[in-house]
Amino acid sequence: FKNYVLDDPSFASVELSKLTPQVIEKWLDRVRKRPSTAGANRGQLRSDSTLNRDITPFRAALNYALGQAYISSDFAWKNKLKPLKNADTKRQLYLDKEQRKLLIDLSADDLKLFVQGLCKLPLRPGALASLVVRDFDPRLNVIQIADDKGKEFRLLHLPESAAALFLMATKDQMPETPIFRRDNSKAWNKDSWKVAIKDAVEAAALPADTTAYTLRHSTITDLVHAGVDLLTVAQISGTSVRMIEKHYGHLRSNVAKSALEFLDF
Repeated sequence: FKNYVLDDPSFASVELSKLTPQVIEKWLDRVRKRPSTAGANRGQLRSDSTLNRDITPFRAALNYALGQAYISSDFAWKNKLKPLKNADTKRQLYLDKEQRKLLIDLSADDLKLFVQGLCKLPLRPGALASLVVRDFDPRLNVIQIADDKGKEFRLLHLPESAAALFLMATKDQMPETPIFRRDNSKAWNKDSWKVAIKDAVEAAALPADTTAYTLRHSTITDLVHAGVDLLTVAQISGTSVRMIEKHYGHLRSNVAKSALEFLDF
């Protein structure tokens, strides 16, 4: 809101009852023409997928206002703020296990554990970075994930190799200490891991657009390829089955082929 709604006082002060499709269209056009401030497209015009993300909070707020009877109709924005179709393409960049291992090996010392965690668990980087020592139960090899893009609190049972990583990272640490921390003992965040991972990517001669999210995509891809049912993949990774089907459903073709082979007689 600060960046896209409240930045224009004349627009921000428009009464809800006076919103029109034309007013919304002008706002949308203004946001569309604003250069992207992050990512591979920094300085360029927003992609359709970025624009969809940028307008979502505004649309949600207007729908909330409608639900609370602050306004009687969604006529002004119903059609103007619809998500652009076919904006989110299937994830393409995939690192195989050897490439991921190379990335771990060439990461800075304080980054290694964080990258290992991203390679062992299909979590969002922010969710992994937010974990503190008290979130890990070494008796049950369970982590509790509370901060994950607005998702509900959930527990995740760790396999032996991931549990060993968490045991090493939490040994003799205070409960509120970040499990994955930098040399200065602070938790990793988007600004810090972006630069550090970029350096490791360059050292490993991996595709330049490799990011922390590439590791999440790669681990989810491995799970889908292994034939894990999509509901389980969705629960582990903290997203919806619909999103898994949308971005990874095409990877199920080989699994489907194997399943059909059982019908042969």
